Amino acid sequence: MEKAGQTHTSICQGCGVTLLAGQNWTYSRVLKNDRICKNCKAKHNREHEKTRMFVDGKYIKVSHPLYKAGKYKSFEHAAFESLGNYKGIVEGQVYILYSPAYPSWCKIGMAVDARDRLSNFQTGTPYRDYILVASYDVPDRREAEKEAHKLLRETHASKNEWFVVGANVAKEILDGHFNEDN
Repeated sequence: MEKAGQTHTSICQGCGVTLLAGQNWTYSRVLKNDRICKNCKAKHNREHEKTRMFVDGKYIKVSHPLYKAGKYKSFEHAAFESLGNYKGIVEGQVYILYSPAYPSWCKIGMAVDARDRLSNFQTGTPYRDYILVASYDVPDRREAEKEAHKLLRETHASKNEWFVVGANVAKEILDGHFNEDN
């Protein structure tokens, strides 16, 4: 074809428009020989996005227990929107939070996702200095949290989920408990 002075033209598989590299056809698509114009690709992405879940801009897999297509600021927001799902979810994590502002205290809590819980917890301090010391995947987060509280209360003072114990000591105790179960 090139010998005869002709050039090969590509047509968009979506709308049939002639594809021009750099104008309506991205160079990455050219390299992949993917014949879809920018408009059709954007339309495809918008439609596909409706079936995906994003939390704080991060893609969440369909297998996640709180999966519900949409865009959410946090898992807490996603859970609130699908409260029926959240109440039914048993598995999750038990975690230890610590703040250098309160060196002799740590919080033992439970969540579906401990990192997400930490990001929500940070709003309670202007320093945003809470640290996730440890998290343990458990089949029943509510029961596991009760066990952790009971275990720590045997030797340490507490006020609800807050314990007068160094985070490293709490981690040692809970490591022993949760790792012997596995």
